[in-house]
Amino acid sequence: MNKNIVTFLLFLLTISATFSQKKGKQYSIRTIAFYNLENLFDTINDTSINDEASPMMELKTNRSKVYWDKIDKLGNVISQIGKNKANTSPAIIGVAEVENLSVLEDLIKSKHLVKKHYGIIHYDSPDKRGIDVALLYQKRYFKPVFHQVFNPNIYRENKKVYTRDQLLVSGYLDDELIHLIVNHWPSRSGGEAKSRPLREKAAYQNTKIIDQIRDKDSNAKILIMGDFNDDPINSSFKKVLKTKSRKKNVEEKDIYNPYEDLHRRGFNTLGYRDNINLFDMILISYPLLDKGEKDFSTYKMYKAMIFNKRFLTSKRGQYKGYPFRSFSNGGYTGGYSDHYPVYMYLIKEKK
Repeated sequence: MNKNIVTFLLFLLTISATFSQKKGKQYSIRTIAFYNLENLFDTINDTSINDEASPMMELKTNRSKVYWDKIDKLGNVISQIGKNKANTSPAIIGVAEVENLSVLEDLIKSKHLVKKHYGIIHYDSPDKRGIDVALLYQKRYFKPVFHQVFNPNIYRENKKVYTRDQLLVSGYLDDELIHLIVNHWPSRSGGEAKSRPLREKAAYQNTKIIDQIRDKDSNAKILIMGDFNDDPINSSFKKVLKTKSRKKNVEEKDIYNPYEDLHRRGFNTLGYRDNINLFDMILISYPLLDKGEKDFSTYKMYKAMIFNKRFLTSKRGQYKGYPFRSFSNGGYTGGYSDHYPVYMYLIKEKK
């Protein structure tokens, strides 16, 4: 390669952590992400939950080898999210479909992440299969000061639905207080229409958490992330959370969903039975939104995206064009997850 080209490429790398939207201005950038890790279970049978139903436990041989390969692959993916702009992996990443604290500890100790010094916030949820949500954060960027889980208390035909808790974490991103809600709403088992009320109830629980935050901080910076098992246009968002998709229509107490526009343009985060869906999202409250004022004196959302790199997409078979999943037909595929990660950049002008 030409020496001048190499020099130029090295120069680009040295400035990758700074945005310059206007001449003379420089911006700090932090990546916020969410990733459904697709059945990240360990190889030990836990008799207190139905982990026997997990694809990991259904494997007849090589469970340990598969487990460590999956840990390595997921660590590799997380290490790349947002790196091309922030020059590091996500400052904060919510995760879903993890069995316990132990698998998260193995994940952050993987060779791809160990030097990032991630912290973990995790609670065991009442989900029958034992799958939980959690939050990982780089300790140098984020300092949690409060966390709590909320059970959505969902019932179907007078029977409690044992689904995932919703995790609230409040803390300081550098010197700014932010609040994050991590979700994994009930699935579409039995069909979208039949299961719709379950996700509407999960959305209603989010509104109560938001109210709790705003009771103490009326101008709160809130990020709502998760695998919602609903698309941005479904009733859980449009009727319960009352999300807005156009910046100009967002008012002080509204929630902005940047993924509704991506959904409208045909983007997706998973595929199932010839349907493509955008179930994975990050939503924000008004104080994190730039409506064209270009005032980045505090952290604002710069851009929301889907991390759908080619290596994360199946190249052949029945899942061609879908996220390259880890498990299929009772076996291990060598893939990553059946969901793409999602992420957004928050930027702030350097003083």
